[in-house]
Amino acid sequence: MTSNSNHQKSIIVALDYAKESDALNFVAQCDPTLCRLKVGKELFTLAGPGFVKKIVNLGFDVFLDLKFHDIPNTVAAACRAAADLGVWMINVHASGGVTMMEKALNSLESYSTSRPKLIAVTVLTSLSQEDLLQLGMKESLEQQVLRLATLTQRSGLDGVVCSAREASLLRAQLGREFLLVTPGIRLDASAQDDQVRVVTPKDAIQLGSNYLVIGRPITQSKDPILTLQSIYSTLNTL
Repeated sequence: MTSNSNHQKSIIVALDYAKESDALNFVAQCDPTLCRLKVGKELFTLAGPGFVKKIVNLGFDVFLDLKFHDIPNTVAAACRAAADLGVWMINVHASGGVTMMEKALNSLESYSTSRPKLIAVTVLTSLSQEDLLQLGMKESLEQQVLRLATLTQRSGLDGVVCSAREASLLRAQLGREFLLVTPGIRLDASAQDDQVRVVTPKDAIQLGSNYLVIGRPITQSKDPILTLQSIYSTLNTL
């Protein structure tokens, strides 16, 4: 069983593992027709580019979630290095500014049809309004997300990482083609872990998200395929 084409592969499974062997054991239980995979800072630092190549070669679309944020030339070079791994998606921090984002995008021009999608992080889902105030940002959280997402679109990137709670606002302001990638997804809305702004998969899709980043509810499941199919069954009722 695979998902309805409307939501095919809209789930990105976060490989939040502390050992490469554990991550590979999970990947062996997965199906690249059902989901994509996300490799973040911990696993990439532990296992390196070789691990990314392994799972790309197994047929998975990989979101390399390293949130590049540095001077423009450094970010551009990092994006090219990531593209050389064959990943499906790369991200940078929108707060790095327009010049940084444009240079990152320009660095990928030569990849043509194989160019990875390039998205930007707006406001981390672990941050609250109080956190923003402590950082000297006086706008509301939603206004800050919209400001950074608008800069991202102006820079030519494919979309942003955002909380589903801001997804409807961004969808209304930035159009249907702009990609919204949503972490902080929990199958049970009461299980928040370290994410402050969380929603269920069905809620996120209804609010306008294109891709849902889900970690522990799938990686800690006794039957990951069954869990994926169960999530898609809720989405396919929309």
